[in-house]
Amino acid sequence: MGIYELSLATIICINIILALGLNLITGYCGQISLGHAAFFGTGAYVVALMAKAGLPSPVNLAGAMLVAGTIGIIVGVASLRVRHDFLAITTMGVGFLFLGIVRQQDSVLGGEMGLSGITSIGLGRPAFLLMVLIVAALCTAFSVYIKKSWMGFAFDAVATDEDTARLLTVDVPAYKLTAFALGTAMAGLAGGLYCYFTRFIMPDDFGFITSISVLSMVAVGGIGSVSGVIIGTMLLTLLPEMSEFLSDYKLLFYGALLFAVMRFAPDGLAGAVGSIFDKLKGKGVVA
Repeated sequence: MGIYELSLATIICINIILALGLNLITGYCGQISLGHAAFFGTGAYVVALMAKAGLPSPVNLAGAMLVAGTIGIIVGVASLRVRHDFLAITTMGVGFLFLGIVRQQDSVLGGEMGLSGITSIGLGRPAFLLMVLIVAALCTAFSVYIKKSWMGFAFDAVATDEDTARLLTVDVPAYKLTAFALGTAMAGLAGGLYCYFTRFIMPDDFGFITSISVLSMVAVGGIGSVSGVIIGTMLLTLLPEMSEFLSDYKLLFYGALLFAVMRFAPDGLAGAVGSIFDKLKGKGVVA
């Protein structure tokens, strides 16, 4: 496997961690977030600053998760009184606020020029890919566990109907905050790994287009489906690499794709494949 293939595989694994985090918030708990890139960026900048201070990588990655998760809880508290479109606008505002802060902090965060010369994690590309792959697998297993646990059922109740969930004694605010904390902590972890991989970060890496990209991965694969999110992430990471046009017009591509999926396959690829399988099973084509 060449350097390009190793790099692409690493980015896919990092994107899977990032998308699984958004899936916890949007797919499981029904909280629309258009600012997920802000937490991704938070993790990256936290790791960059801690690495430059000479701290060990495990501590740095833990710090990225802690800071991103804490900010996620703060955003969650501020968003408890808003729903649907208003929640989407609120989270989108968080993304723009993050970019504004980073771009204004030239002395600490590098401003528009970004941060470079970040200390290496000390692993070669193959070993780093293996580490990121293991982390992605652990995040996948964690997502599956949450989905099948009581917490997953509570998330589903909140996503379906908050008023009914309250009647069933579900602590709606607590589960909303839990979803934001877990999802943003995973985004922070992805950001930290991205920082160690590139060793150079800048504000444009965590802009609105990144939030839309991650949302597209979740929606195209199937909102709430772990396997669907993984498939959607792989597909939307690979497609721009295979086409120069898609690479140059990502926002247009993702917007058109989101529109098509919401119109013709609202349950994403996982839902579409499942529907086709059920129809074939009903006709006796498959056992």
